Amino acid sequence: METEDKIIEKLLEMSEKIDKLPSKEEFDSLKETVVTRFDQQGQILERLDQERLFTLERIKRIEADVQTLKTALQIV
Repeated sequence: METEDKIIEKLLEMSEKIDKLPSKEEFDSLKETVVTRFDQQGQILERLDQERLFTLERIKRIEADVQTLKTALQIV
């Protein structure tokens, strides 16, 4: 009888764990939320990367202008 009791106990534990799992609808809803957030984060990262590239190019132009001014003013 002891083995049967252990089996029944394990079965009840597993049943409780299964009952705590989200339903397919709940899971799909959560998944959609996560995917949406990842998409939003991806868009933000793309914009930040574009800003970084534009900033680097602007810095290069400013540095070239500074070098031109230094040369013109003979401050090299």
